[in-house]
Amino acid sequence: MALFRRSGLPAPMHFHGKVVMVTGGTAGVGRATAIRFARGGARIGLIARDPAGLEETRDELEALGAEVATFAVDVADAEAVSAAAAECETRLGPIDVWVNNAMATVFSPVESLDAAEIRRVTEVTYLGYVHGTLAALAHMRPRDRGVIVQVGSSLAFRGIPLQAAYCGAKHAIRGFTDSLRTELLHARSGVQLTAVHLPAINTPQFDWARSHDRGAPRPVAPVFSPDAAARAILRAAARPVREYWLGATTPAVILANMLAPGRMDRYLAANAVDGQRRTQRDTGNRGDNLFEPASGRHRTYGAFGHEVRREPVMMSAQTARSGALAGACLLAAAAGLALGLRIAGNRGR
Repeated sequence: MALFRRSGLPAPMHFHGKVVMVTGGTAGVGRATAIRFARGGARIGLIARDPAGLEETRDELEALGAEVATFAVDVADAEAVSAAAAECETRLGPIDVWVNNAMATVFSPVESLDAAEIRRVTEVTYLGYVHGTLAALAHMRPRDRGVIVQVGSSLAFRGIPLQAAYCGAKHAIRGFTDSLRTELLHARSGVQLTAVHLPAINTPQFDWARSHDRGAPRPVAPVFSPDAAARAILRAAARPVREYWLGATTPAVILANMLAPGRMDRYLAANAVDGQRRTQRDTGNRGDNLFEPASGRHRTYGAFGHEVRREPVMMSAQTARSGALAGACLLAAAAGLALGLRIAGNRGR
């Protein structure tokens, strides 16, 4: 078996006639994912706040031949998410795959954030996943089948400057997901739970996220396409394992933080602040989507298409950890051999 594979390589995708719900489905990774599922023959439910963005995305999916149901819902509203799930099942049929993807962030030093902003990021990015997961489980557990995909990030393992609220929410999702996974295993449930942790993706969030920083926000390079993220999410839905890591930078960040967190602190302090700033200053007049949707600005791709890299490597977290362990063992063996030869040489003198 190959140690890793490119995310664009073909894999069996059995989604014809399946019902897939995607939160945050009108822009960026969510929209690319909905398009990819639609091309695979799935019936699509979309959750997002903006009715105009939902209508535009629905038209795009229906042009691909998909049956679509849209729900103008804020994922921070648990009752509304639950009602959307029930209505989706009535209109499209039993939900087979639920993709939690909706997010909100603020690019800002911690001291410039206010409590309302942190609360809002938490309600959307963390509690939005909780609400979606609970809604999915309410329908999947009685049937004892279904797949829940948590769209994550390397920032669920390693906090970076200027994104404390978002990183905190992503860490919370991972803790919640790990706990739920153990409960499903204990119950021998047929419901499967998987996470796809992404690198930096070229989405519109950098044009509409709130910012209190002096530079207009940008993703930390290297940057990849929403299409690559969507292919990874479909692969995870088709072949759910505990976690997938997309892109070489994702396992590099996660494993480096496990081995040398203090060194990562210093590296990020030196590089990740300017690494999230465009050359132009943020005028503060572009508007944001933190409390209200960015109506009329929903699209799949962001402003960094010229930086997008080729297909990223995708591997399971277990494979990445095993590869890192094997590499460490090889290095230790090589060091031991070198030391042994040196000692033997000294004794021969």
